[in-house]
Amino acid sequence: MSDPQHRLALYLLGPLRIWHEGRELAVGPPKQRAVLALLAGHRGTVVSREQIVDALWGADAPASAANAVHTYVAGLRRILEPERGSRESGAFIVSRAGGYELRLPAEAVDSLTFVRRYEEARALASAGRATAAFERFASALGLWRGEALSGIPGPYAALERARLREMRFSATEGWIAGLIAAGRHEAAVVACSEAIAQEPLHERLRHLHMLALARSGRQAHAIQAYDDARRHLREELGIDPGPELRDLHERILAGDIAIDTPPPVACPPGKTPATTGKRNPFPGAPESSLNQLPATARVFIGRESELQLGRQGLARENSPRDSTAAILTVDGPAGVGKTAFALELAHECAREFPDGQLYVDLRTTDDDGPRSPCDALGRLLQGLGVERDRLPHDLEGRIALYRGLMHGRRMLLLLDDADHAGQLRPLVPSGPSAVIVTSRRLQRGLLTREGARRIGLRPLDPRAAADLFVALVGPERCAGQREAVELLAEYCGRLPLGIRIAVGTMAANPYLSPGELAERYADPRTRLDQLSVEDDGASSVRRALAASYLALGEEEARFFRALGAAGGGAGSGTGAIGTGAIGAGAIGAAAASALTGGDPAAACRRLEALADVGLLERSGSDAYRFNELVAIYAAERAAAERVTADRVPAECVTAADQTGARPTQLLTPIRSDGFQGLCRPEALARR
Repeated sequence: MSDPQHRLALYLLGPLRIWHEGRELAVGPPKQRAVLALLAGHRGTVVSREQIVDALWGADAPASAANAVHTYVAGLRRILEPERGSRESGAFIVSRAGGYELRLPAEAVDSLTFVRRYEEARALASAGRATAAFERFASALGLWRGEALSGIPGPYAALERARLREMRFSATEGWIAGLIAAGRHEAAVVACSEAIAQEPLHERLRHLHMLALARSGRQAHAIQAYDDARRHLREELGIDPGPELRDLHERILAGDIAIDTPPPVACPPGKTPATTGKRNPFPGAPESSLNQLPATARVFIGRESELQLGRQGLARENSPRDSTAAILTVDGPAGVGKTAFALELAHECAREFPDGQLYVDLRTTDDDGPRSPCDALGRLLQGLGVERDRLPHDLEGRIALYRGLMHGRRMLLLLDDADHAGQLRPLVPSGPSAVIVTSRRLQRGLLTREGARRIGLRPLDPRAAADLFVALVGPERCAGQREAVELLAEYCGRLPLGIRIAVGTMAANPYLSPGELAERYADPRTRLDQLSVEDDGASSVRRALAASYLALGEEEARFFRALGAAGGGAGSGTGAIGTGAIGAGAIGAAAASALTGGDPAAACRRLEALADVGLLERSGSDAYRFNELVAIYAAERAAAERVTADRVPAECVTAADQTGARPTQLLTPIRSDGFQGLCRPEALARR
């Protein structure tokens, strides 16, 4: 298929969809869609008006059919070429003597691409190139999104739908035969079961099902499958199974089927060895590719409610084969522990995904920039056993091969440090698999179009944050110092990254106490300097925040700096930003819009944008607040750009008068847990 971003692309293997230069077009009423499907199926040739009438109405064509065809063609031309004059020749639908021609390359129509790949796969199989044929069958099947020409009326659509369905099942047979030849019998059993549910009278599918069962050591199930096939054929058609199916049944009864998959080896409870006697379902791949998940954090505390939500999200009913896999997004601010949480959840649920677990770091916050979908697919395909030198070079080829290899699989994918939906969509398979996505950015696109479920992580609650510090440092060094530990956790923003950096400082100096370290962190002017590890960019709160800041647009970055200048970043805790005055340290709508030239709508958009990337926390439907460390960083950025409180608009002063707060306190994070006096805004007056 052509990339929808390039000119025109038609999708018929499912509901009819059409893309032109990156936009999906509304095709119009059902019969107008039927005209487009007919022209697409015969692209490059002239289709007469009489053929169109027959295709739409058959023998029941009304007297007005010819005029209706003209109307439908005119409607399609308006949709495909809205700038075209009424008397100008069209670039896509061209009038010919007695009919019309759709001018499109064959690769722009997915059904034509499917037929070409299907025929190539059969030719490869006939030539004895089994592996190449298997991959081509997989790439052909990966194009399907549902029933072909779904919802399109008329005799032509019905016949074409039946023709493509037969070819699809023939391709499925070839693909399943490839699975069996490669020793992937369990995967073949699953694929056969799903195909038989749609085509219960298809004897070839029944034959492959029995063979896969027998070769996986399940002879009793294979015999039962034969009995089911015989009963179904007798009830529906009044016939017995054919000679091939009967012969296979006799061979199974005689024990004449080679069994080349050893039975599973028992594992101790709670252990998941690299191999349990079950064959690797991806030939050529190392056994470790079945579970590519990195190790979990040595200590993981808290997040019980979020983990329960994650379990529920991954335990949903299996999606139909042609629908998008279940997606769970995990977002939150820098340093909040998104990857650690996702790994904890993925390892816990790994047994629910017997075909394996794959992991890709999408590197959105790396200095080298985010990983492209093509590169990420290359990583996934190698995990699925495709050798590097056999990877398709183009994105379309990799998507097709990936969909084919994931067809019918129940796998868990962890896509870490994602950027946006456009980077992710090519990586999301269909069917019974599930995907966990971590990102600093709220994935609105996946929530809207793919129906993803979301878990938004916030800093740990005070008790869990202190417990994490104690568990990592050791209870002996924290004995009798609970208050100091809690204060230290607050100074770390209750972020796991900050807490782990503090623990590293304690480990490096065995004589340091939590109280003494808290004294070092007390000054907000130097706190971010303390919360970093020399020569380790990944262990720096400032660098983590910088990655989120640098991803902002120019206007959002300017707004962020203005908030930092208005608040000073000197507080300790969190402070609210809302659409009305909501207490000391609050900023109302007037003050927020003052930072955007008096435009409340722009202020709301920018507050939302900062919250979407974790630089603000939502504290209500229309209220926001800074995490303390983010507030300090915002003040740093404001100082670096020479944005000072003197340059905060006068409207902010008015808002301050309404709340009784000084201008420099407007966005100062305010603590509500008894630590307000530990670090006052006046501390930054010496800057």
